[in-house]
Parts: sequence; C-alpha cells; structure tokens
Amino acid sequence: MAEPTQIRRVDQRPLKEAISTRGRSVIPGLTKDDVIKYFFGANAWISIVVLGLIMLSLYGQSIGLNPVDGFFGQNYRNLLIYRQAGLEFVDIIKKETSDLDQLSSYLSAARLEELKHLLAEGKKQGKTEDEAMVEANAALAAYDDYASKLGSQGNGLDGIVSNLGETVTATRDAIKNVEDRKAEKQLYLRSGKKDLADKVTYQEVDLVAATQPLKDALPLIHDANAKFSAGLVNFISQSPPVLDDAMKNHLAGFEGRVRALVVAIPAYQNQLETWDFNKPLPWYAGIIDFFFNTNWLTASQWQNYYGILPLLVGSTLISMVALAIAVPLGVGAGIYINQIATPWEQNIVKPAIEFISAIPSVVLGFFGVAVLGEFLRQLSRWGVLPPFSERLNIMTAGILLAFMAVPTIFTLTEDAINNVPRAFKEASYALGANRLQTIWRIILPASLSGVISAVLLGFGRVIGETMVVLLCAGNSISIPPLSKGLMILFQPVHTMTGIIAQELGEAENGSIEWRALFMVGLLLFIISLVINFLAQRVVHRFKISIG
Repeated sequence: MAEPTQIRRVDQRPLKEAISTRGRSVIPGLTKDDVIKYFFGANAWISIVVLGLIMLSLYGQSIGLNPVDGFFGQNYRNLLIYRQAGLEFVDIIKKETSDLDQLSSYLSAARLEELKHLLAEGKKQGKTEDEAMVEANAALAAYDDYASKLGSQGNGLDGIVSNLGETVTATRDAIKNVEDRKAEKQLYLRSGKKDLADKVTYQEVDLVAATQPLKDALPLIHDANAKFSAGLVNFISQSPPVLDDAMKNHLAGFEGRVRALVVAIPAYQNQLETWDFNKPLPWYAGIIDFFFNTNWLTASQWQNYYGILPLLVGSTLISMVALAIAVPLGVGAGIYINQIATPWEQNIVKPAIEFISAIPSVVLGFFGVAVLGEFLRQLSRWGVLPPFSERLNIMTAGILLAFMAVPTIFTLTEDAINNVPRAFKEASYALGANRLQTIWRIILPASLSGVISAVLLGFGRVIGETMVVLLCAGNSISIPPLSKGLMILFQPVHTMTGIIAQELGEAENGSIEWRALFMVGLLLFIISLVINFLAQRVVHRFKISIG
C-alpha cells in the first residue's frame, strides 16, 4: 500500500498565529476586514453629514438661526410697511377697478367667440378673410360701444388711485430708508466702529402725517363710488346688443356679475373708512402670507409678494400629468419585457428605454418648445384636442417629464419582478393559471413593494426636474381657474424648481427674495423627505402582507 501523502506547511509558524495574521493590513492594529468595514461605514456617515449640512444650510438661509432676521421675519416687516405706508388702503380701491376689469374681460371673451363665429360664416359664404373681418367688426360696432361704456365707469377711481399712489410709495420709500439706516448703524456698532455709527443719522417717519392725505381723500372717494355705483346701475338697464342666441347665452350671467359689483361697492367703502395704518399684524402674518398668498411678485414698483401657493399648484399639476402617463407606460413596459417579450425584443426595447435617461434635460426642453408644444397646438386646431392658445403649458411639460420618468420606473419595476421567487410562477402554472392570470394575480402583487418604490422614485425625478419645466411650463405665476375643468391642463404655470432657477441668480444675498427662494428649496427638501418616509412605510406594509 502506498504511503499517505505528507502535506508540508510552507509557513512554519504555529497554526493559530498564521490564521490570525492572514488578514493583517498594512495599517497597524487593523485587519483588512476592519479597513473595509471602516471605509464603507465612513462613506455612510459622510452621506449623513452632507445631508445634515444641506438641511442646515437651507434652514439658515431661509428661516435663519435668528427667525427675526430670516424670511418670515423679513416678510412680516414687508407686510407691516405695506400697511403703515398706505399701500393697503390704495389696493382696496384698486380691487374695485380690478373687478370692473374682469367684467370688461368677460365682454371681450364674448366678443371673441362671436367674432370667430362671424368669420366662419363669412368663409362659408365664399368671402375673403379681409372681407369677413370688415363685416364682422361692423356688425359688432354697437357691442364695442356698449363695452366701452362699461370700461369708462371707473375713470373717477382711476384718477384717485394715480394721485394717492405717488403719496404712499413715497412714504414706503421713506420708511425703508430709515430701516436701512438703522441696520447700517447696528452693523457699525457690532463691529466696534462707534465713530462711524454716530455719523449715521435718520429721522423717524411721522406716519400720522404721512397717511393723512388718505383720510382727507375719503369724501372724494365716497363721491366717486356713488357715481360708480349709479353708473353701473344705469349701465345694466340697457341690454347688451347681441347678434345671435349663442352670444346671448354667453352673456346670460353678465347682469348678475354687474349687480354683484354694485352690492360690493359699499363694503369697499366701509373698508376704506375703517382702515387704520396702526392696526397691529399678528406675529404669524408672514407665515400665513407665504403659504396662502396666491401671488409671487418680485422687483415690483408697488409691492412684492412671496406666496408659494401658485408654484406648489403648478408643480403638483405637472407631476400628476407626468405620473398619469409614465406609470402605466413604465410599469407596463417592465412587466412586458420581463414576462412576455421574446429575447430579441428584450435586446432592442430594453436598451432603447434605458437610453432615454441619458438624454440631457435641456435637449428635451428644446424639443418641447420647438416641436411638441406646436404639435399639440396643431392638434387643437384640427379638432383632435380641445381648443387652446398657449403652446407652453402643463400638458407640454407633463408629457416631457413623463418621458424622463419612464426609464426610472421601467428599470426598477423590472428589478422588482426579477426578485419574485420563480417558484411563485411555477406554482401558479401548476394550478392551471394562464400567463395573464399569473402576472396579474401572482407576479404583480408579489413585486408590489418594488413597483411602489419605482413610482415614488419616478415622482421624485419629476418633482425635482428644473430645465424642462422652466422651458415648457409657460412660467405664468398664477393658479389656473378650476372652472375650466380638464382645460386646466392646457394652462401655463410656474413651478418651485423653475422659480429658483429663474430668480436666484439675480437675488441679492441676504435679501427677502434670496431667503424666499431658499424657503422654496427647503419646502422641496421637506416634500422629498415626506415622500421617502411614506414610501418606506408603504413598502414595509406590503412586504409584511406578502410574507
């Protein structure tokens, strides 16, 4: 019998010592396993630190470590000056003239519809476009005189607004100048330059004297409102000159709108008479104004407003359109490629979809401006879509964002389906289920947590996109009227990401506009955190139900 082979150790050290030093690192006292552990652990902690620094930076530049000097404090002073200077008083009068302008716009909309109808009739009769336009304008001449009379009803109030506007803006500038001088003096004192601080002088604005012209104008405003009310009553005693039943139906509610304005005039007058520049503002006025004001207006000669509501509505509407398109396409494509498609289809379709994510967003924005927006408007003219005039709108931006979100949703959906145990599918077939039943009843529910994650990450891609919405959403800072129904999707809007990209480069560091933009960024950050938290909760719930 052959003798057993002797295994000779090259390392002649004791076996225990040799094993204990196999993973020894070049770093004294650390093994290779320790180095790997600390390396990846350090990366995780660096991520946490960076996330904290971002949060702290956003908080410091928006709310501020001292809230009095932060955005809400500055916005509070902005609103306080608005009241003390008398801009609030003049805006009450402007609201009356604004209501009158809305009535004029109502008449203009009716005229436009009737003009389109007359031009279409002229075309049917074989007339040229110029001939049809001349005849249509001639037929609408009496209507134009009627609309012109309405517009002239507010001439008396317009003159008062013009005169008082100069007074209140001068008071506002004087108050801001005093505040700037005070801030300059405090800066010198904090720097220890008392000699320079003593040279900074200012004189407090006498608000009683500054706002007295507003009180003196009340009798004149009362007379103007009386004439305004009487003029409107006389105006609605004359029926509008309508040309057909369609125009008559369009103007059916016009008289009621005019009467509503007549009823509102005494209320406006009462607001003016009870207005007080010294009425205190609640401490939370700046916070309420930011979250519920429907205006975002900067660099205004009158008054700046920083209301997040129109930007939040714009971002939400575009995201809803994008997800409504991207989720069915992305999830459906992931299921098809993973469960149904042949190998050659997988080799063609999958790389093509994933390549979309490599297209720069600015290129997609250019495509939306030059091609997609105009194509949608042409579909509107051909009658395929409802009529609309704005080329850049919610729908244009939403379609492009859906195009960008599809690769993310598709890839993660397919990965989630791959993680479903093969035994689930085989058991389903063994029980007699067909392919569609297996996909719908077994595969999709089992991968639901991953699909939900895919949708939420797609939403994160959509809500955080900047360039496409900046180029294609229309950049109109207003809330689309809900009365338009689904036509709201063809209205221009602005978004939170778009306003930051548009205005941050021109905002002065530390100014109220600067802090307002950082406040928008902080809100976006919080929205992302909330979405991720909800995603984890939902995913955890579905994982429990599957197990």
